Amino acid sequence: MIAVVTDSTAYLGEAEAARQGIAVVTLRVAYDGQIIEDRTPIDTSAVADALRGGATTSRPSPQLFTDVYGEAAAQGATGIVSVHLSGELSGTVDSALVSAREAPIPVEVIDSRSIAMGLGFPVLAAAQAARRGAALADVVSAARRCADVTRTFFYVDTLEHLRRSGRIGAAANLVGSALAIKPLMRLGDGPITVVEKVRTAGRAIARLEDLAVEVAADEPVNVAVQHLMASARAGALAESLSARLPGLVRMMVVEVGPALGAHVGPGLLGVTVSTATE
Repeated sequence: MIAVVTDSTAYLGEAEAARQGIAVVTLRVAYDGQIIEDRTPIDTSAVADALRGGATTSRPSPQLFTDVYGEAAAQGATGIVSVHLSGELSGTVDSALVSAREAPIPVEVIDSRSIAMGLGFPVLAAAQAARRGAALADVVSAARRCADVTRTFFYVDTLEHLRRSGRIGAAANLVGSALAIKPLMRLGDGPITVVEKVRTAGRAIARLEDLAVEVAADEPVNVAVQHLMASARAGALAESLSARLPGLVRMMVVEVGPALGAHVGPGLLGVTVSTATE
């Protein structure tokens, strides 16, 4: 039996993770002397307070992974596939690697090069392979294959939160003109990159939809629309995309949690497109 582990920034939700047999290491967000856990559904008032208070996130300690890996072994797992958010955004993968070296059973740690459902879809692919009884190497391959065909595009109302967190990457040169420019960004190869720049929020969201349609083409795809405190926008985008994607297999609408919210701020709208490989 192969166990699958991820971290809370996959935003699969506790019920879905439990249903799929996925163990989750939870990140935490600190602000103004308080700690909130990175869970969904979120406490929107707590997240809003955290954002105003300059929230910061920290990697999970290796001990958290040691505990999870030990529990999986105790329950009869013969190997573990541990899939996590991009190493360019967090040191979570590093903590997992430290614990993997001391684990009582083999552990393969995978950097998804993404976050949210850009991480979630590879985790689900790994879990599906594990439930079929696949060997450790095959579960690893399922996760990596899915990560390779998964792309995320996103829009934020303001670049301020990304600037403060230091995660802005190639978009740093846009900060001074942020009031006049609404950048569309991409995540799927590790760092955040700028895809294009538009002038209004409405145009940015329309282009977000178009980019997702272009990437999906006529292929069978799983799609997730992600947001933070923007449920109406997310629902409308999901409905529109569902009508435009002939190969749509599954559509999800996901609200991200405070660990990602601390870096993007309210108003985040993102689309993850993953080719349905099975």
